[in-house]
Formats: sequence, structure tokens, C-alpha cells
Amino acid sequence: MQNFPGGAPDPQQLQATMLAIEQACSLIQVHMNPSEAEKVLSSLHSSLMPYQSCRFILETSLMPNARFQAAGAIGDAAIREWGILTDDNKRSLILYCLNYVMEHAGSPDGYVQSKVSAVAARLLKRGWLEFPDQEKGAIFFEVEQSVRGIHGPNRQFAGINFLETLVSEFSPSTASSMGLPKEFHEQCQWSLEVKFLKDFYCWAQAAVFNTTDTILNSNVTTPEEKACSAALRLMLQILSWSFKQALEHENSDAKINSGLRSDAINLKKFERSLVKPGSTWTDILISSGHTTWVLNFYTTLRQKYLYDTLWGDSPIAVSCRQLVVQLCSLAGAVFPDDKGDAQIEHFMHILSAVILWIEPPGVIAESIRSGGSESEFIDGCHALLSVASLTSSSLFDNLLKSIRQYGTINLLSALTSEAVKSVLNNQNEEETWGSDALDILLETWSVILGEADADRSPMSVDGALAASSLFKIIVESHLKAAADSAFEDSDDAEYFHVSVSKRDEQLALYALIARAAADTTIPFLEQLFSERFVQLSQRNGENDPTRTLEELYWLLLITSHVLTDSGEGETLLIPEALQAGFPNVVEATQHPVVTLSWSIINFSRQCLDPGIRGSYFSPRLMEAVIWFLARWVGTYLVPLDVSREIDSMGKHRSQQSRKLLNSFAWENNQGELVLDFVVLISMVALTTYQGEIELQTLICQKLLATVVRRKHTCTYVVQLDSWRDLTRAFASGRSLFSLSGRLQRSLAETLACAASCIKDPEASVQYLRDLMGPVAGCLVENASRSDLKSVAHQPDVIYMICCLLERLRGAARATQPRTQKVLFEMGRTVMNSLLTLLEVYKNQSQVIYMILKFVVDFIDGQAVFLDAKETSVLMSFCLRLLQIYSSHNIGKVMLSLSSTLRSESQSEKYKDLRALLRLLTNICSKDLVGFLSDSNIEGSPDIAEVIYVGLDIVTPLVSLDLLKYPKLSRDYFALMSHLLEVYPEKVAHLNRDAFARIIGSLEFGLRNQDSDVVERCLTAVNALASYHFKERLGGRGGLSSQLMESEGSNGKLQESISSHFLRLLMQLLLFEDFRMELAGSAADALLPLLFCEQELYQRLVHELLEKQQNPTIKSRLAVAFHNLTSCNNLSSTLDRPNRQKFRKNLRAFLVEISGFMQIK
Repeated sequence: MQNFPGGAPDPQQLQATMLAIEQACSLIQVHMNPSEAEKVLSSLHSSLMPYQSCRFILETSLMPNARFQAAGAIGDAAIREWGILTDDNKRSLILYCLNYVMEHAGSPDGYVQSKVSAVAARLLKRGWLEFPDQEKGAIFFEVEQSVRGIHGPNRQFAGINFLETLVSEFSPSTASSMGLPKEFHEQCQWSLEVKFLKDFYCWAQAAVFNTTDTILNSNVTTPEEKACSAALRLMLQILSWSFKQALEHENSDAKINSGLRSDAINLKKFERSLVKPGSTWTDILISSGHTTWVLNFYTTLRQKYLYDTLWGDSPIAVSCRQLVVQLCSLAGAVFPDDKGDAQIEHFMHILSAVILWIEPPGVIAESIRSGGSESEFIDGCHALLSVASLTSSSLFDNLLKSIRQYGTINLLSALTSEAVKSVLNNQNEEETWGSDALDILLETWSVILGEADADRSPMSVDGALAASSLFKIIVESHLKAAADSAFEDSDDAEYFHVSVSKRDEQLALYALIARAAADTTIPFLEQLFSERFVQLSQRNGENDPTRTLEELYWLLLITSHVLTDSGEGETLLIPEALQAGFPNVVEATQHPVVTLSWSIINFSRQCLDPGIRGSYFSPRLMEAVIWFLARWVGTYLVPLDVSREIDSMGKHRSQQSRKLLNSFAWENNQGELVLDFVVLISMVALTTYQGEIELQTLICQKLLATVVRRKHTCTYVVQLDSWRDLTRAFASGRSLFSLSGRLQRSLAETLACAASCIKDPEASVQYLRDLMGPVAGCLVENASRSDLKSVAHQPDVIYMICCLLERLRGAARATQPRTQKVLFEMGRTVMNSLLTLLEVYKNQSQVIYMILKFVVDFIDGQAVFLDAKETSVLMSFCLRLLQIYSSHNIGKVMLSLSSTLRSESQSEKYKDLRALLRLLTNICSKDLVGFLSDSNIEGSPDIAEVIYVGLDIVTPLVSLDLLKYPKLSRDYFALMSHLLEVYPEKVAHLNRDAFARIIGSLEFGLRNQDSDVVERCLTAVNALASYHFKERLGGRGGLSSQLMESEGSNGKLQESISSHFLRLLMQLLLFEDFRMELAGSAADALLPLLFCEQELYQRLVHELLEKQQNPTIKSRLAVAFHNLTSCNNLSSTLDRPNRQKFRKNLRAFLVEISGFMQIK
């Protein structure tokens, strides 16, 4: 082939290269010496102009893997060397790849052909903005001929496969990296969409049409069927394109009024995006009857293979169904401007065909259980979800009524019922179709019933009846499964466990269905509870209550979801469906929600009776009770001003019903009684159910936290005798020390937070002193023991110290403006004791870690409130803490040869380091810096001094292995970046070793795989270089005293920090993988380095240009370097406008050199 790059080939060299590549591929296949083999393959990919060798391998080698590697090497080399290839070279490479694919279309090694196709697509995109449309049209003409089947089915498949790869390459989400800016990819995407994408779809349509007769008339699998499947996949891929150029009709309100949605809905589990190709696609998608043809084609194929139960999983069936599902998402101006009639008719056509896949649900479910394919059923459910996401509930329901006696919601109810039964009947089996279908169907219910639009049309009477019937089936099925699991010992019963998130998501969706017919489902739940309560009360000694208790457990879970929303992190509200669902009920005693709520709470009160608790209330049932109470209290103990606000809206019966729900919990002092019960049951659960971690977690982190988090409930609860008993038990009792350390911390934080709800400031302070004073005093007492050294390492003493530290840490995290002073005094009280414990427990990593974590949280909570004097006290303590930590060499564990000890030591060091880094970061906060920098307190330590003492401890411990831990790495470089920005001048005074460690870690970070880490390191380099430049500009030395030792051409040399980082950044930008998204940060770091080291920069550029043997590269590189520092009127300042100019220059520079340098 003419103009093929690479020069005249040497036959012997070509043969030797092929043998080496084949041998390397063989070694990798048998897992022998893989590192050496990978080096050989890498050398081919990275070699200069490897095209002739790769071509020889592709055309000569009998080993498919070798041909695969050769194809990849052509792509890598061409992208890397794009800037030095001639236009003829580029065209030649693309045409060679396409011709190769077509000539070898019948080869059995399909993955090789796919790789060559991908290379052709990648190179075509790389030159897309360079090639004129005529050249692109000429390339595509040959492809079109193949796609239309003119050259036979094998070439037809190859052509379609190439277009699939091309569309994927032009889609931003699947595009390969080329080291080019985002704008390049966007321009390519726009150009392909406007000029060629519709043509590709038409060619794929033609391919399907041209193969239809052969497929339908043949009794065996033909090559045409493979091509047809590929064409259908291509059509699906094109309809999945993110269209940018479509214009919408102006009168979209008419469509909304007809029941169509105008925007996509964000689904929870499945991705759905509207397909909006615009009016230019109307002729091929709508006017031509395209959808009807696809549906008829699939129906005909389906009828032909009706005898084959597994045909539904064949490639052509799957591709055709997925295309149908995607056609469900068509929207926008592709339909005529006819008030939505055409789109509604489109949905009805699809639904009339899809219903054959999913109806009757019971018969199809039985067929699947008997071994039939479930994929058609699953795709049918997906189609319903897609249609539901584009229609209102009323329109969705009416779509089916034109061909059935019932609505779509009735069908959805029947499908969901079968899916629920399948899931519950096959929990121990590997069948997953029921679970998959249930997820899709519940998502569909969520779309129909969710708050998609403020003016969403209400569900029809038939729809509500269907929802009610379905919910009753769901509940009865789950109750049966719960009862049947009562005596099972296997882990499968975990399906009913409170904390299983998937189950909770499912119950929340069940609750939506229940609320759609709340007037029947809430009384139904109340009836079920009453029946179970009666069964328990009438039990004699012979009847085992286990089955009934399991049913109650599940009922508590589902009722919690029906009556309340999860609302994590938000203020919980009574569900709107419940507020609006009972407009005619104005008496609390007649309201189903009210009676159901009190029924459950009254049942729960019985756990306070020791006898009943021992008989009925297992830890698991208590978990459900506590979980219900936490959600109910957060939802129904509504602030009284909310009910008054509802009252002001009017006296209509519906408003009266709303007011009733928002106020019933406080009537007749019921709210205070409920809160008192909440505290009592919490105390019982924490002291009686010792060792039940999950139950205690629900108490500490959910129930009590919910009560305290809402101010109006907290105000009541702190006045209760039961709350005072709880705080006294915490402060002075021993029973709560059985809680785990994490729960000690959570409980302390919750109890301390309650202080802010005590109206009298003095009483609030006294409350905290009574709560935390004994805890702090106990720690001081233990630290002051005369025999501390002899008893310190006894397990019970260590446990007590850790518990006290966790409690103090919890209180520190509860710091608020009103409580800051008293909590600071608490911290001040224990400071000396903490230093003592640090000395005593120098070899006890657990205690050391607890101390560090307390100090981290204490500083974090106090930083925004401290005055200069308090800051001085805190900094003195931190300095002493760091000095003691350093003096005992804590963290520098001597590792033995044991891998176990080495691993444990590494883990301990990791925890210590993260705590120290957080401590230093909090000290470095601007709040503390601002206070102390202006103070003149005698003897007050410099914050920078404290930080650099800590840094001197930390940096020797931060090995390169430890920096591979992502969290530690981010914490370390976040501190380093912040520190060098705030205190760059301190670097000048660091000793040689400390300075070398900081610079070494920055070098490591600049080559990190984490973009955040690299960006922070570039920020740190920018801070150092900017400080150095400004100091020199003012006639001062800056960082000149700090020299770096580097490798030079004549051995080791001493150079300034700015010289060192200039060399490093130039190396990164020019010769190593560099991510374009970091170009802005790199420009900010490079600009001050250029100002500081202009002579060195000129010398480096000159050396680089002199090394270039290719005159084209040399010329282009010289121009690029010139433009980098001269374009956009760049000046010698570091102000914001100048930095912005240099950012533009560097981006343009990187784009220009990406064709012949190592840019990723």
C-alpha cells in the first residue's frame, strides 16, 4: 500500500520481530516469565514507527494473539506520532485497517478483527477535524456498500461492527484517551451526529431489511442472522446516543396536558435517558412505520421459534427486544407537533406487542420455573418501566384499555404479585429472575406513585384497588415466609434482618404501594396487628409463640415504612399520601393511622414488664420496636406550630384531617408519655440486652439521636426524670460501661448535645458538668494513681481508660456555641492526665490512638470558638503532646522478619499517622491561625512551630508503601498542600533531612495515580515557587538556602528548589503520562518556576530541541515553546489575569505537542 509509514522494510528484521512477539505471547499464555514477555510487547507498542513490523505480523503470523498485539501497536504508535505523520500516512493507516477487516471478515479470530476495527475508528476520530468531508465520505462509501450486504454477509457483519466501534469511539463516555482537550471530543461528537449518524441508522435498517427473508425462510442459523443481530445492536447503540442538536416543540404544555412527561425521571436503580433525536429523524423513526416493522419482525420470529423455549436468549432475539425497549424512550420533536397523539399511539403499538411477552403472568412464571427463558419477561418489565417514566399514572393505566378489559396498572399488579411469590418461594435457590423482575416492577410503581410532578394526576379508582390488592398479597406472602422461617437456624433468615439495606429499599417501595390505597391498607395492617396481639394474649403454656412473633417482627418493619419515610439527614414529615388519604376523618379515635400507631406503641410498652419481656421480646423483636419508635417519633411528634399553620389554612374537612395527623401525638400529654417511654425502653435495652450490638446501636445512634436532634422533642425530654436517671447512670454508674467504645462515644455525644436544649444557660452548663465532670474526674484519678505503672497494662484498666477517652471524644464532638466554654474546661482538666497516659502507654497502640483521636476531635470542635488565651493553652498542650510522642519514638516499630508482625505494625503505624495528620490539619486551620497570629501572649508557642514539630515526626514515618493507602495519602498531601500555602517561609528554616523528606514526598505525589493527590502537590509546588519568586523580587533570599541534590549529565549536582521542580515538571509534561484535566494546576505551578529560572528554562528547551533528529518535530516543538511564553500578552506577574492567560497557553501547548510527545 502506497504511503504506508515506516520506510523500506528489512525482511530479516521483520521476521525477527514477529518471532519475538509470538514467543512473548506464548509465554504469557502459559504464565511463564510474564514480566519479560510484557517488556517485549511493550517495546513494540512504544517503538518509533513500528508500522511495517506490525503490518508484517498482521499479514504473516499464524498466532492470533500476536496479530492482536500488532494491531494495538499500530493504534498506539499512530496516536503518539500523529504530529509527524503526513496526511497520506494517516489515510493509508486507516484504509489499511479497514481493508484488513474486510478481507479477513470470515476469519474465526473475531477478536483480532474487532481490535483492528477499533484502531481504524480511533485513528479516524483523531483525524476527524483535519480530514475534509469528501475524504470521510469516500471512506464511508465503502463501508456503506459492505453494510448493505453488497459484498456478502461476512463483510456486512464486519462493516456493521466497524460502525459500532466508531459510534462508541465518538461517544464521550466510551471514547479512548488521546491526550486532547474535552472540546475536541465535543466537536467530533457534534460533527458525527449532524452529518453521519442518521445515515448509519439508515444503513443498519437496510441491513436488517435485506437479511429478513433469508432468516425467516431458513431452518438453520445463517451468516445473515449474525449480520442482522449486529445491525439491530448498532441501531440500539445509535438510539442510546446523547443527542445534542435536537430542538423541542414550543407548545410542550399540550403534551403535558395529554399525560406525557416532558423530562426524564431519575430512577433509583436503572438508567433511563430520553431518546430525543429531533425532527430530522421523524421520517425514519415515525413516519415510515419503523417501530411497527420492528415489532412485527420480532413477533414473526417469535412465532417461528415458538417450539424452542431457549430461543429468547439468542443474539437476534435479545438485540431486537432491547431495540424495542429503547424505542419506548423516544420523546421530543421526533414526534409531530400534534398534542402528543403520535407518541401515545407509539406507546400503544409497543405495548400491544410487548404484552405477549409478559401475559398471562402466572403461566409465564410457571414456564420460567420449568426451565424456560426469563429474558423476554425481564425485557417486557423494562419496557413497562420505560413507558411509565414518560407518562402520567392515568395515561399509563389507560394505554392497555384499548386492547384489554383492564388497565396497565392491573397488569403491573399481577406481574408484581408473581415476582414477589417467586422471590419468597426460591430464597434458597440460585434463580434470580424473580428478584430481577421485582426490582424493575417496584421501580415502575415508584415512578407511577412518586412525586414526579407537583400537579401529578391522582390514581384512578381501579388503580387504587389494584394497588390495595397487590399490597395485601405482598403482606400475606411475607407473613407466611416469616412464619415458615421461625424455626430455621440457617443464615437465610437474614433476609428478614433489620439492617439489610436491600430489604429496606424494597419495603420502602412496598410502602408506596400501600399509601396509594391508604384507606384500605392501613386498616388492613391494624387488623393484622390486632389478630397477632390477641393470639399472644390468649396463648397458654402449650402454644409456642415463635411464629406469631416472627410475623409481628415483619409487620413492625413494613408498618414503619408505610407510616414514615427514612429521610436520612432530613427533617422527617408525615407522608403526604397519608395526610391527604383520609379527608373525611376528623376524629382521632377513628383515624386508621392514629389507631395503628397507638396500637403498636401500647404493644411495645409491654417490654417494660420483666416477665413479658423475657417471654416475648427477643433482641430481634426489640430491634424492630426500637427502629419503629425512632422513625415514628421523628415523624409524628411534630412541632406544634406546624399544626397551627395548617389550622390557619382554613376549616375544610381535608385540612382538619391534616391537622389531626400533625397534632394527635401531643394531645392529652401523649407526646411527653411517649418520650418518657422512649427513654425508659432505651435504658432497659442498654442494660438488659448486653452484648446485643445492633440493638444497642439502634438505641444510641438512631432512637436517642432522633429525640435529641429535633429541638422541640429535646426540650421536653431533658425535663423528664427518666432522662435524668439515664444521665446519672452514664456519669456515675457502671452498667453502661459494657457498651462498645463506638457506642460509648455515640451515647456521650447524644447526651451532651441535649445541653443546648436546656433554656437556662446556667442549668445547661451545670447539666454538662454533672454529665462529663465524673468522666473527666475518673480519667484524672486513674492517671494520678500512684501504682499506675504497675497496673496500667491490666486489661480492665486499659478497657476503662479507653471507655473514658471515647466518652470524652463523644462530648468533644457535641461542641456548640452554648457549650463550648464548659467543654473546653473539661478538655483543659484532662490535658496533663493525657500527657501522663501518653508516657505510660507508650507501647500500647490502642490507647495512643484513642488519645490522638480525642485531641483531633477536641480541636475540630473548639477551633471556631477559641480566643487567643485558649488557643495558646491548646497549642502548648499540642506541642508537649507531639514532643512526648516523638521522644518515645512511638510509631517507629522495629519490624521483625515475621510477616504477621510486619503487617500488624504497618496497620498500627497507619492508624497513628492518620490521627496525627488530622491533628496537624486541624491545628493548621485558619480559625486557630487567625487568633494566635495576632496575639502577643508571652510564652505562647508559634502555631507553625507546633505544626512543623508534628511534621518532623510524621514525615519520617510516611514510607512510600504507606502512601499507597488512598486515605492516608490524601490526608498527608492535603496537610502538605495547606501547610506550604500558609507557611512557605518556614521551609527555609527546616534542617536538610526534613526538607529532603518534604520534597521527596511531593515528587512521589506528583507521579501518583490519584488526580486529587497530584493536584494538591501541584498546589504545594505553586505555593513554594510563588513565595520564592516574590521574596527574590523584594530583594530577599526566599528559599535559596535550601538546595536539592539531583542527578545531572556530569553526575550529582546541587540546585535550587525552583530549578529542581522546573526540571521535574518539564519531565512530567513532555515525557510521562500527564492528564489533561490537571493542566490548569500544572500551569499555576509552572509559571512562577519559569519566572524564577528563566535561564535554566531556555537551556532545557535548547537541549531538547537539539536532541530532535526529525526536523518537522524540531520545528513544531520550537514554535510550541515560543507560543507558551509569548502568546496572550503574558507579563511577569503572578496576578489572576496573568495566570489565566498562562493556563490557556499551556493547554494549547499540550494539545500541539500531543501528536509527538508522551501526553495521555
